[in-house]
Amino acid sequence: MIRYSLICDAGHSFDSWFRDSAGFEKQAAEGQIACPFCDSTKITRDVMAPHIAKPRDDAAHDLRVKLRELHDTVVAHTEDVGDRFPEEARAMEDGETERRAIRGRATFEEAKALLEEGIEILPIPGLPNDSN
Repeated sequence: MIRYSLICDAGHSFDSWFRDSAGFEKQAAEGQIACPFCDSTKITRDVMAPHIAKPRDDAAHDLRVKLRELHDTVVAHTEDVGDRFPEEARAMEDGETERRAIRGRATFEEAKALLEEGIEILPIPGLPNDSN
């Protein structure tokens, strides 16, 4: 995982995590990154200081293990509906299908629309690489 300092075209600065540089570039090009202050999707990387890796400590390792366990539990107890996530969430909310625990993918705009419609969703971020 890599943390980038980002800036929108309105000058708002914020940080976000990405799997790698290519992941950031793809999401930025597709307008999938939005400023948390003004919702602008015109995002670029801001000037950043280099990060020097620290030696691995037991507390950080233990936290990674617990996060992996939590992530695995969520995956084991949910149905992956893939890109159909927004439609499936709406169908459950409207009573068209039975309520069940689902996970899948949604664009920022789709997720925002679901929340605005009062449909409760929870983003599940990817996990950092265990070698970090």
